[in-house]
Amino acid sequence: MSQPIRVAILGYGNLGRGVEAAIQKNKDMELVAIFSRRDPSSFTQQVSAPFVHVSELDAYQDKVDVLVLCGGSATDLPEQTPQYVQQFVVVDSFDTHAKVPEHFAAVDAAAKANNSLGVIATGWDPGLFSLNRVLGESVLPQGDTYTFWGKGLSQGHSDAVRRVPGVAAGVQYTLPNEASVEQVRQGERPELSTREKHVRECYVVLEEGADEATVREAIVTMPHYFEPFDTTVHFISQEELEREHSAMPHGGVVLRSGETEENNKQVVEFGLRLGSNPEFTGSVLVAYARAAHRLFQAGERGAKTVFDIPIGLLSPYSPEELRAGQL
Repeated sequence: MSQPIRVAILGYGNLGRGVEAAIQKNKDMELVAIFSRRDPSSFTQQVSAPFVHVSELDAYQDKVDVLVLCGGSATDLPEQTPQYVQQFVVVDSFDTHAKVPEHFAAVDAAAKANNSLGVIATGWDPGLFSLNRVLGESVLPQGDTYTFWGKGLSQGHSDAVRRVPGVAAGVQYTLPNEASVEQVRQGERPELSTREKHVRECYVVLEEGADEATVREAIVTMPHYFEPFDTTVHFISQEELEREHSAMPHGGVVLRSGETEENNKQVVEFGLRLGSNPEFTGSVLVAYARAAHRLFQAGERGAKTVFDIPIGLLSPYSPEELRAGQL
């Protein structure tokens, strides 16, 4: 039996915990360590590997096959991925779509200069949704692609809600406009505005003495975040918020609506309904960690995205097993 792939995690927030859980479900992987900027003694929960301070990462170069980076895309990954790919094969979930080319270039240069490999922008969007957008456009060159997100809890928009004066706590969900989704599913190719694609739904706990109408108006008129959308605000108790809105669901669909000969309508659809966004994203990262290790073993170097990786490399099964059982 081959040796397990030795994986380490950098960052132990929601995503890091999702990666840890996923590794435990993959028999060909072993979690070596969880690295954090926090004091390892501050962690009290039971985990399947030791907590280690990030300052000790250098000592693990010969003990780790793949380092999974679980920091944020705004400030962590633009620095961490080019830095740590100099020492490790790395995988990240960089999700700032507009900056992917810039991030790729930085990681590619650092990886090639150090005989290493980095897989960037994995997860479900970018990631699995990206693959399905390209698949739909390749199969149906005459058509239009639509991406709808939700129902999902948005961490950034939830934070914006909580910053409104008078709000004690709150969350925000992004929901697809079901009428627009159905239009596309029926083979239509509508031109949809921002407001026609998604709606926003907020659940808010008021501070004592705060006025509902004032808070609602401040939320629904907030530029960029809520003003471009149809936004509904529900006022609830702290107890209801904790009971009903503590999970982190998400999901969405990618649709390609096109035509073939004689105006035959064709629709390709890929969808996700996620009970836990970070746990599912962690599962995707772990599958790409397997692929990254295999690519590195095969002599590949530099930066890679999901477009560069054959899907068979994600699977724990061999090519022979896949041909026999999955085609």
